[in-house]
Amino acid sequence: MNPDRAIPDDMYQLGERELLTTMLDNHRATLMWKCAGLTDDQLRLRAVEPATLSLIGLVRHLTGVEEGWLAEWDGREPTVIYEGYDASFNDVDSADVAAGLAAWRAKVDESRRIVAARTLADVLRYSDGSEVTMRYVLAHLIEEYARHNGHADLLRQRIDGATGE
Repeated sequence: MNPDRAIPDDMYQLGERELLTTMLDNHRATLMWKCAGLTDDQLRLRAVEPATLSLIGLVRHLTGVEEGWLAEWDGREPTVIYEGYDASFNDVDSADVAAGLAAWRAKVDESRRIVAARTLADVLRYSDGSEVTMRYVLAHLIEEYARHNGHADLLRQRIDGATGE
């Protein structure tokens, strides 16, 4: 198992906040594990025609997901990172992989800072009028990563046959 994905010995006894943030960090580490050791071209490889799904596309998408769900908690409007519908998956043939990975890492660090400054019960009214708790945001991010890590697992298996939870 990847050491960044290690499950704490007391996982079943963690408090709610620690459980949610540990599970989210585990999913983040899983995404990086699926990308580890691959070339830029392999990270750009699409699943099957006509799908635009690729590992770097998933990384870019999840960068936008972190921004979209947490920017307003930081008192600012979300920045559009990739312009247009499914933009994070488009144009990956010439994508700067190192820049995409660095942007994701920076966004995750920023997200951790934003989450640490809030309680799970804090409520935010988004610019669209919806109200959500930080608890919901963390649960939603876990769901996003879990779904896309399933995609990443299939992509990785297609690239080099590697599998694993």
